[in-house]
Amino acid sequence: MNGQAASVTPMMAQYLEIKEAHPGALLFYRMGDFYEMFFEDAVAAAEALDIALTKRGKHLGEDIPMCGVPVHSAEGYLLTLIRKGFRVAVCEQLEDPAEAKKRGSKAVVKRDVVRLVTPGTLTEDSLLEARRHNFLAAFAEVRGAAALAWVDISTGAFRVIECPPVRLGPELARLAPREVLLSEATEAGWAGTVTESGAALTPLSRGSFDSTSAEKRLAGLFGVDTLDGFGSFGRAELSAMGAIVDYLEITQKGKLPLLRPPVREATGGSVQIDAATRRNLELTAALSGGRDGSLLAAIDRTVTAPGARLLERRISSPSRDLATIHGRLEAVRALVDDSRLCDTLREELRKCPDMDRALSRLALDRGGPRDLAAIRNGLAQAGAVAERFSGDHPKLLAEARQALVGHHALCGLLDAALVAEPPLLARDGGFIAPGHDADLDEARKLRDEGRGVIAAMQAEFVKLTGIGSLKVKHNNVLGYFIEVTATHADKMLSPPLSERFIHRQTTANAVRFTTVELSELETRILNAGNRALEIEKRLYDSLKGAVLDQAGPVGQAAAALAEIDLTAALADLARGEDWCEPKVDDSRAFSIVGGRHPVVERALRRQGGAPFIANDCDLSEGEDGASIWLLTGPNMAGKSTFLRQNALIALLAQAGSFVPARRAHIGLVSQLFSRVGASDDLARGRSTFMVEMVETAAILNQADDRALVILDEIGRGTATYDGLSIAWATLEHLHDVNRCRALFATHYHELTALAHKLAGVENATVAVKEWEGDVIFLHEVRKGAADRSYGVQVARLAGLPDAVVERARVVLEALEQGEREGGRPQKTLIDDLPLFSAAQSLVPKPAEKGPSPIEEKLAGIHPDELTPKQALELVYALKALTQPD
Repeated sequence: MNGQAASVTPMMAQYLEIKEAHPGALLFYRMGDFYEMFFEDAVAAAEALDIALTKRGKHLGEDIPMCGVPVHSAEGYLLTLIRKGFRVAVCEQLEDPAEAKKRGSKAVVKRDVVRLVTPGTLTEDSLLEARRHNFLAAFAEVRGAAALAWVDISTGAFRVIECPPVRLGPELARLAPREVLLSEATEAGWAGTVTESGAALTPLSRGSFDSTSAEKRLAGLFGVDTLDGFGSFGRAELSAMGAIVDYLEITQKGKLPLLRPPVREATGGSVQIDAATRRNLELTAALSGGRDGSLLAAIDRTVTAPGARLLERRISSPSRDLATIHGRLEAVRALVDDSRLCDTLREELRKCPDMDRALSRLALDRGGPRDLAAIRNGLAQAGAVAERFSGDHPKLLAEARQALVGHHALCGLLDAALVAEPPLLARDGGFIAPGHDADLDEARKLRDEGRGVIAAMQAEFVKLTGIGSLKVKHNNVLGYFIEVTATHADKMLSPPLSERFIHRQTTANAVRFTTVELSELETRILNAGNRALEIEKRLYDSLKGAVLDQAGPVGQAAAALAEIDLTAALADLARGEDWCEPKVDDSRAFSIVGGRHPVVERALRRQGGAPFIANDCDLSEGEDGASIWLLTGPNMAGKSTFLRQNALIALLAQAGSFVPARRAHIGLVSQLFSRVGASDDLARGRSTFMVEMVETAAILNQADDRALVILDEIGRGTATYDGLSIAWATLEHLHDVNRCRALFATHYHELTALAHKLAGVENATVAVKEWEGDVIFLHEVRKGAADRSYGVQVARLAGLPDAVVERARVVLEALEQGEREGGRPQKTLIDDLPLFSAAQSLVPKPAEKGPSPIEEKLAGIHPDELTPKQALELVYALKALTQPD
């Protein structure tokens, strides 16, 4: 680098030195009003951002590629780069160019990286999704133990959990972090798991994960001697948390975010849901991609961003603690019963800003006056929400209300200090309200009303001297001065006036003076603008300090508002959609009466189609502890919807929500497994069948007796008898070994015989009706087994050519006849089929239908020419044609 620096300009030498210190990031190098990029950074950024790639000078004889983005619009470009997998080092000018020139004409402005922008360390509103968390996670292994820690620096949430390696994938699926930190020592083993979760992987040195250093780092961050007050943390947990704090120190260049004390989540405190199940059930994202079509989108009626983020957490992590579930349900019931209070609370909550993220930006010194205003407005609304409560309320709501009060001092300070609509940036000024600070008011008056102040001083001087023609004037040489005509010179130059008025200049017609007051006023007027801005910046820092001193209570108020918002949203959903309160207990019951699929029902309503058909499900009847429904019926009849809706009802109940059913009784579910639908995984060399088997293996190996399992079409991806045997053995294993509650949908009708052999298995089917060769789906689940799958009829509905459908009927009838006649060998049966032994001309064609008698009769009718009598006679004639001979 030193050899290169000798042959390049000082500015380029500085760039290369800073770039060498940050090799893994694009370097945004500040030059005036632009962030410039050079060399490979410029080439990559120009392509990613679709901006022009230019050249600037030469380096070692070669042109230097260059591109740049304006500072004022940099955030949009940052977002694009982050979404495309880049990291960005933001290099700012640390001094004014004028200061650099004092060191010499060739001196370079001091610059350094002030921040590393990575997927897990975003705080700006423009870079974040308001209604979703942005987690940074770290996974650590220490002497046989492992832990996962995660933080959202935009809100300060900081959590850790013991995480055996086998649980890493499911936990990452639950949290959906944007970035995961791994030690260089373990990176190779877990890189695939992290990449599968969709997170960016960042390796750190082993020192970052050292548990002893981590403990000291955490204690220093929270200003305590020991972490015992926050909980008892193992070495792996300390290692993971310490790595996060170390990474934040690196990326934020010492300006650590306002993190809340770490919370240790209990292992087994939430329902275990693996990545495949989350994907299959479309909890927070639809299979097609995006939020629309997911459970979260269908039920989200929150009116604040923190409430929406809390809802996503509850859906992703349903509780297994009965007291917690009952407390949440009790709160929802209270607002369902008191619809007026619910509606009033929602109206007040709509006015609440996102205090969590405003607080975080202030702590990182990335905030502005609008963030102070967000705290002010949020606390004011918190008080308004608290006032809406009266009388007794469930514990959850009562505790939330308590956190909303007691902020009068801070709220009053911010209200008195800030204007109603402050600017975005402190450097813009104008955000401190008039009357809050006397020095600021004076500076503003001088800045904005300088002429008026001078006029007032002139009037004072006229009164003092008795010279009516005295004027206060200004020029570029003298600045402000007092001028009188030559006839008054003697008076001004004699005591006592000469003691106050200082002679400056004499001209042919006038004499000019100044005073100490006028000189001071001149200085103040000339500096008033800068002084006003400096005073505002000082007041901003003071107000920011006052807010951060109350960060704990403000954070609690923000969390309480989110809790109330979520409770009111779930109550509004329950009333609007006619959902019922589920009974959740420690039994093994699973009884749903009139259950519905919330997403499908919403979609049908939007389309204006037929209403959703509700169905019952009862998995509580198995005497030996295993309760399984074996569900048969045709494709398109609604088997998969039925399976998913029952899983979602259990999930919603344990998340603390009412459920889409008339009645629901659910014994605690410990694990939720779903294998519904599959696609191949080309990137990992897995066929559809292999993916299906891997997911099924995970269920059979992990499901305990409190699990709820839904399986759809196990074994369909391979040969018929192989698939049937796998499905048969899987069902037996669920019944005999896992002993869990399960819904098992299949087209293998042979499996229905197991209902007579296994006490905990019962047959159910989705009813259909045949009409003139077509099938009508009733979407009703009934006890019993289906006799066939109606595949040919479904094929007709799908639009297969009539010739193909008719041919399929012939083949199906031949195969079924062969089976009824004792199962002729398949080779003989195939040889007997015309498809394999006759010419193509023998393929039956659909019969051409001529017009019916009614159609023939109507063809010659001209309605405009009919008299009323003829029309009536025509109706009788048509009626006669419908009568059998």
